[in-house]
Amino acid sequence: MAHDLTQGNETKSILLFAVPMMIGNLFQQVYNIVDTIIVGKYVGAGALAAVGSSYTLMVFLTSIILGLCMGSGVVFSQLFGARQAEKLKHAILLSFAFIALVTLAINLASILLIEQILWFLRIPPDILGLTREYLWIIFYGIGFTFLYNYFSAVLRSIGDSVTPLCFLALSALLNVGLDLLFVVPLGMGVGGAALATVIAQGVSALLIAVYCYCKAPELRPGRRHLQLDRPLLGRIISYSALSSVQQSIMNFGILMIQGLVNSFGVQVMAAFAAAVKIDSFAYMPVQDFGNAFSTYIAQNLGAGKRERIQNGIRSSVRAATLFCLIISAAVVVFARPLMCIFVDPGELEILSIGVQYLRIEGACYCGIGYLFLLYGLYRGLGRAGMSVVLTVASLGTRVAIAYLFAPLPAFGLLAIWWAIPIGWAFADLIGFFYYRRHKDSLLPSLSV
Repeated sequence: MAHDLTQGNETKSILLFAVPMMIGNLFQQVYNIVDTIIVGKYVGAGALAAVGSSYTLMVFLTSIILGLCMGSGVVFSQLFGARQAEKLKHAILLSFAFIALVTLAINLASILLIEQILWFLRIPPDILGLTREYLWIIFYGIGFTFLYNYFSAVLRSIGDSVTPLCFLALSALLNVGLDLLFVVPLGMGVGGAALATVIAQGVSALLIAVYCYCKAPELRPGRRHLQLDRPLLGRIISYSALSSVQQSIMNFGILMIQGLVNSFGVQVMAAFAAAVKIDSFAYMPVQDFGNAFSTYIAQNLGAGKRERIQNGIRSSVRAATLFCLIISAAVVVFARPLMCIFVDPGELEILSIGVQYLRIEGACYCGIGYLFLLYGLYRGLGRAGMSVVLTVASLGTRVAIAYLFAPLPAFGLLAIWWAIPIGWAFADLIGFFYYRRHKDSLLPSLSV
């Protein structure tokens, strides 16, 4: 169900495309939220901490693949906007081969280096075995992560955000059922939660791949597309690599924060694991809006519609601001009840730490909302290098403040919590000022 984002009302076009992506990401979050709730309630705080640390690592690893897919998706969107159907098919084939090779390398490295990864994460000895068990199984699902995200990027690049949602919804429901089966009656612990996630991911990946092959012949490459187009491959690698670097730097910084959090003990780890789930869930819609905005920008760049891009930028900033203000108020007011979804009300220390985190981060969601829009803008314009600059600014600031001040008794955990919105704000300022200064060169009337 292709959707042409170069026509019609700008705000309506972006929102109609973004809403299925938001719902889809909602189901994506269900994977880890269900793991967290069931493991936390039925296995214990140690298992919750193990799953939380593993989640942060997996977000980092999959962000590399996701970034590659997103970067290729920008090329696909530009070619779709420019109505270059044959070149689009060629790009799809070249991109698939490139990202598949990278995914295989990541999969092998993660399995072979699992002990070194556990050491880097500073996993406490009392949950080392649980974390190893969870990761060992989860690593085998990395290939499924590639397949789902790749074919989702292909479909979304032509404006179809509904089909990926359908397969992901089915997968999420399967994940819930398998979690309840493996962890509760079968007593498989964190290993059961990991296995449920891998199976569910596999189902969504295989189904969307079959769908693209059978139901979208306009995207299916033929034998004539097997020849090597070096300029096109170079363009794909450039866009994909920069997007992947941006995504991986962002999540590597988060991984470093996770390592610092782990040094404060299991109680803090458990609180952080639950609070980050809530945090990610809260600003997830504006993240998806930013991704939809990127596709909108890329299609209109391909069509050479400068004025439409500018109109879309203005309407997107207004929409993101309104959403972030509403969700900030909700998270700040309901921080404690939200934590109680994941943590037993009797765990007072864990609840207190999590509520503190949420009330600091929750008050500052406009910062990350604008940052997601800036990422989408520069990625869609083919300036993914600027997204890397913003990510380095945000994460560099965050990591520097956290590691400098958290060890000091006067600051402690507060330094980690406040470092995050300070990093967002610093990157936002850079991104906005760069756009204002270079707008004429960023928005030429170009076609691909």
